[in-house]
Amino acid sequence: MKHSTRIVLGVGAMAAASALILSGCSSSPTPASSGSGKGLTKVTLQLQWVADAQFAGYYAAVDQGFYKKEGLDVTIKEAGTDTVPIQTVAKGQADYAISWVPKVLGSIEQGVNVTDVAQIFERSGTTQISFKDKDIVKPADLNGKKVGSWGYGNQWELFAGMQKAGINTDTGISLVQQAFDMKGFLAGDIDAAQAETYNEYAQVLETVNPATGKLYTPDDLNVINWNDYGTAMLQDAIWADADRLKDAAFDKTTIKFIKASIEGWVYARDNPEKAAAIATKAGSTLGTSHQLWMTNEVNKLIWPSTSGIGVIRKSLWDQTAKIAEGTKDNTGSTIITKAPPATAYSNKYVDAALKELKADGVDVMGTNFAPISVTLKEGGN
Repeated sequence: MKHSTRIVLGVGAMAAASALILSGCSSSPTPASSGSGKGLTKVTLQLQWVADAQFAGYYAAVDQGFYKKEGLDVTIKEAGTDTVPIQTVAKGQADYAISWVPKVLGSIEQGVNVTDVAQIFERSGTTQISFKDKDIVKPADLNGKKVGSWGYGNQWELFAGMQKAGINTDTGISLVQQAFDMKGFLAGDIDAAQAETYNEYAQVLETVNPATGKLYTPDDLNVINWNDYGTAMLQDAIWADADRLKDAAFDKTTIKFIKASIEGWVYARDNPEKAAAIATKAGSTLGTSHQLWMTNEVNKLIWPSTSGIGVIRKSLWDQTAKIAEGTKDNTGSTIITKAPPATAYSNKYVDAALKELKADGVDVMGTNFAPISVTLKEGGN
């Protein structure tokens, strides 16, 4: 089960982009709320998937009262089988949504007027993994191999990486439609499979190696990390309706929401075990060790921060937009056909939130962040 909603993006399939969603775990998820209170401003946050530690910071902000402290009564809505996160914002069904940047860029080109107001994940969690005996250690080694891809808006880093390495992605690989688990990879049907560091990679390490009778280990695998090859794309960001941001009251609410959300992520950084437990309490069906692994790996995508958590770095934004406009996938499509508008992102709100947090003595850089050691158990239990 993949962690995020998969939406087909590409100029050849734009008409279906806002409607096509792959199956999820629940069509009627129960929202988590910070609780009603007199004088609190009600806010709804739409996630891009079900409750798990990918969203640990937001659940921690509810649990620890950070939203309430800012005068907000926040309800967190999980994504169901028919949820397009950015559309819930566009339709006024949520105030904010979490979604990957490239996916939203396609929606923006279709006319959805939204703004990235805080880029929570600074790094991409998408990798291509293979067993050591396949000798795939760099993108060029994918040539001639059976390469797995989820597709549905998740393929762009992979295709950009292969094309940058000089691989003809029409004839140079055998592209395998990868299911939303690692069964095909474990069965040997895929030489190199897509895997998020915080989810699918762990699924392999939670599996017993039939040759040894013990769990697979990182020593059994090679990992291509797109952050190392210049084709990483920005992922989890907080999005808001660009027109609503013109309203002074919503402008202030946005700063408060970002501020409290960042406090939640700082809490998850400094208290990963507690944050994992909070995500479990919020309704995650993932096992205990998997949940802690996910919290730890997501922290690595945020910390240490280069400019302050949530700041949209122009270089990474431009890299994402360039790939979105210039990389064709197996359908011959690109995500967008022209550069996104200036309204697609703004640091105005996160800068204001960070200024207040710094004044309060909150460490928004995480310069001394060190990940913990997590021992996975079979099945992630």
